[in-house]
Amino acid sequence: MLGIYHDARSPVHRLPAGAKILVLIVGAALILSESDWSRLAIAGVSVASAFALARIPAGVAVAQIRPALWILGAIFLFHALIGEWRLGALITVRFVIVLALASLVTLTTRVSDMMAAIERALGPLRPLGVKPATVALCLSMAIRFVPVLSNEAAAVREAQRARGLERSLTALASPLILRALRMADSVAEALHARGYDPEGLEPSTTDEPPKGAQRPASD
Repeated sequence: MLGIYHDARSPVHRLPAGAKILVLIVGAALILSESDWSRLAIAGVSVASAFALARIPAGVAVAQIRPALWILGAIFLFHALIGEWRLGALITVRFVIVLALASLVTLTTRVSDMMAAIERALGPLRPLGVKPATVALCLSMAIRFVPVLSNEAAAVREAQRARGLERSLTALASPLILRALRMADSVAEALHARGYDPEGLEPSTTDEPPKGAQRPASD
């Protein structure tokens, strides 16, 4: 669900990224604490209506939730085995609605807009030493590397399958971790070589002239 965007012209797409992230946080908190089935039904219908308003095809919406279905199925099965299937069904429905709401936000919001909203939200924390631009850069790079690492994992898996080691977790994890560390080093070196500073240059607070500059002649 990270880094996806479904381009369309709709009222949901035009909403500010900060407002959508806030709705997601508040909505997820309310949904996960709700135990009334009628209210959960209203929440589910509201999210489904928002998908329709955003002009997102049903197949695209379902595809965002499908990878988590086996985990939710395992949660429901566990509660059913201990005799609490109603609780298992309640937990499963909660998570389905929250996942749908989260996918709605990511489908209708560009990553750059999300990062800009997070950077603005962290602005008041500057006096505490928080660097909003640095945090936003880290988040955007983490999101960008999700599909990159997924492709690397697929390549390693294919190589290990050719060697008959497709069932070995160590044979998959070790080269994947090494590749991830190499990529991290390469990115860090590239940023350092370009002198990249997401916070920008801080204004000088001293009266010393820049290095190499001459002091003005005194009277």
